[in-house]
Amino acid sequence: MADLKKTPLHPLYKESGAKTIDFGGWDMPVQFSGIKDEHEAVRTKAGIFDVSHMGEMVIKGRDSLSFLQKMMTNDFSRLKDGDAMYTAMCYENGGTVDDLLVYRFSEEEYFLVVNAANTEKDYDWLQEHASGDVNIENVSDQYGLIAIQGPKAQDILQKVTENTDLSEIRFFKFKRNVDLDGAKALISRTGYTGEDGFEIYCQAIDSVKIWKRLLEAGKEEGMVPCGLGARDTLRFEAGLPLYGQELSSEISPLEAGLGFAVKLNKEADFIGKETLRKQKEQGVERKLAGIEMIDRGIPRTGYRVFSGNEEIGYITSGTQSPTLKKNIGWALIKSDYNHEGSEVEVEVRKKRLKAKIIQTPFYKRPKK
Repeated sequence: MADLKKTPLHPLYKESGAKTIDFGGWDMPVQFSGIKDEHEAVRTKAGIFDVSHMGEMVIKGRDSLSFLQKMMTNDFSRLKDGDAMYTAMCYENGGTVDDLLVYRFSEEEYFLVVNAANTEKDYDWLQEHASGDVNIENVSDQYGLIAIQGPKAQDILQKVTENTDLSEIRFFKFKRNVDLDGAKALISRTGYTGEDGFEIYCQAIDSVKIWKRLLEAGKEEGMVPCGLGARDTLRFEAGLPLYGQELSSEISPLEAGLGFAVKLNKEADFIGKETLRKQKEQGVERKLAGIEMIDRGIPRTGYRVFSGNEEIGYITSGTQSPTLKKNIGWALIKSDYNHEGSEVEVEVRKKRLKAKIIQTPFYKRPKK
């Protein structure tokens, strides 16, 4: 794996017992102690993730806001400094370029966080459509990104952020230049696991120090390092999409059930708006549905889904849920068959197994 890209935290993987895989050209940990143990730790205590492979960009200039309004589906005119927003970028045909987070530093400066494998593609797409006073810089190499997730996340992180009250950082908000034992970081609260937690954007050179300090601070609460395997099962249970599975150049945000991030009524025309408007008005022909297996078997990505003799779609993600102890999946199926409680069949190794359509998200964090 010598030719794979490595995060600033890569040298620490071995001492934590990580098993790594090629993830979109990056040598990333799929697990440390085990996917189920890590998953359980995040649901009940806390887990810490290296997500430094994600891409970061800065957009600056007088026309930054109008540029973002043109390029993306959500409405950034509602953002204030210190706000973050989830959005999508689309092609003219409504297919998804990427889903991403946008942080507002000021009216003329924004911070974008994009999917790792899409960083270069996204940067080229934005550059291709840039006009006016807009400067786009790919700053991915400058940052380390650590996520700490779980019910104990705030207590643990608070131990190393003495000068900042983390309770003031509400959901989809952030603070810059937070002091972490002498290192400065941007801390946000968006999450990708269904649990409470924070993202720590720091200088790449500071990431090893911060990781070690957080692990030490979280030892008492039972926090463990977690890999991409647990990250995937956690986000899946919580009903959060993964680009390349629930979203792609062939799957629109509306088909993926992300209508909340598509603001068709905003004044600005954005790329793909007319296609998405038609999908909204006429109804999408296919849509994501949650399924639970009735027969024994696990629905895996790509497995075909049937109703009677008709093939109606395919599985985008599926697993045995560590929290629910059930075999569940997401299927992109024809909308006519997407009715809660309806029975369908999933082709597992050339054998059709019974399943039923259920409500999503599969898991919701208990209210305090």
